[in-house]
Amino acid sequence: MFIESADLQNFRNYEELHLDFSEGTHIFYGENAQGKTNLLEALYLAAANKSHRNAKDREMIRFGADEAHIKVQAVRKEVRIRIDMHIKKDKNKGIAVNGVPLRRSRDFIGTLNAVIFSPEDLQIVKEGPQERRRFIDTELCQLDPIYAGSYINYRKALEERNRLLKDIYYEPSLQDTMDVWDAQLVRYGNDLIRKREEFIQELRDITLPIHDHLSGGREELLLRYEPDVSEEDFSEKLRAARDRDSRLKTTTVGPHRDDFGFILNGTDARIYGSQGQQRTSALSLKMAEISMVRKKTGNQPILLLDDVFSELDSARQSYLLDGIREIQTFITCTGLDDLITRHFHQKMVYEVKNGSVIRKE
Repeated sequence: MFIESADLQNFRNYEELHLDFSEGTHIFYGENAQGKTNLLEALYLAAANKSHRNAKDREMIRFGADEAHIKVQAVRKEVRIRIDMHIKKDKNKGIAVNGVPLRRSRDFIGTLNAVIFSPEDLQIVKEGPQERRRFIDTELCQLDPIYAGSYINYRKALEERNRLLKDIYYEPSLQDTMDVWDAQLVRYGNDLIRKREEFIQELRDITLPIHDHLSGGREELLLRYEPDVSEEDFSEKLRAARDRDSRLKTTTVGPHRDDFGFILNGTDARIYGSQGQQRTSALSLKMAEISMVRKKTGNQPILLLDDVFSELDSARQSYLLDGIREIQTFITCTGLDDLITRHFHQKMVYEVKNGSVIRKE
């Protein structure tokens, strides 16, 4: 799988941009705030239908414009794919594949697979559970249409239940409708719990040897799923929490409060790991994510590396670069340091400056 070309119109700081790509490595360098990350965001959006920055659609439209467009030409298993995205300020984005509009966003899953790695990902171990849940949901929504459907429906039910908890304060008779939303939460929430548990188990088996190699055999890293509730007790705990939820006006139990842990040589790396150990654990996780996508889809994913080299020491840099040679990769950096030059002798290099991208020969 690889991207042949990308066209942007009124996306972030790009008014008009066309780029052609090869199957190898592409390096975008330049000062900060020139548009490097915006390029990777557009490519990731064309794969995952969401921004890795968690940005809203209207935030990605160029200032002064009403809408933005992204067009990506890609090849998957020798079949050409054209993805067209129409981003609007006040409406859901429109997506078409090979000229055919998609009615549901979940129908887009699997069209193009991408893994993005940014400095923020190196914080995933020590940050709060929200970041780790986002990692699980983003990956599973790319790989599993059933999970994506359950996730969307769970979020809708959660939003409606939380709204109801606020309304009950003014209209206590609405309490009778709570059972409807509880049933929806349990139905779709149990799907999430089951799929997440399977995912973390698979990911753990892949991460274990990667981290063993990265640590020189000195550390054993085990991922551990930490659900807020189980499938068996979700319904009971949800009902038991009603009084508390009513006081707080929010739903306090469910998979929207899940987490997963990094157990390093028997201790919790989130609490006791050094900064170096936490970064190595995060790198192991991202490398395992690449392997997981390859295993599930039978394709190499597109890899997007957003200014991560300044955050890694030379050993971790080399391990990452050695592991991606067969993957189409897009790298952003502030300068063409010796490491990049040494590892990529045949490369496409671009300078990004104030919303323009210039190919360097």
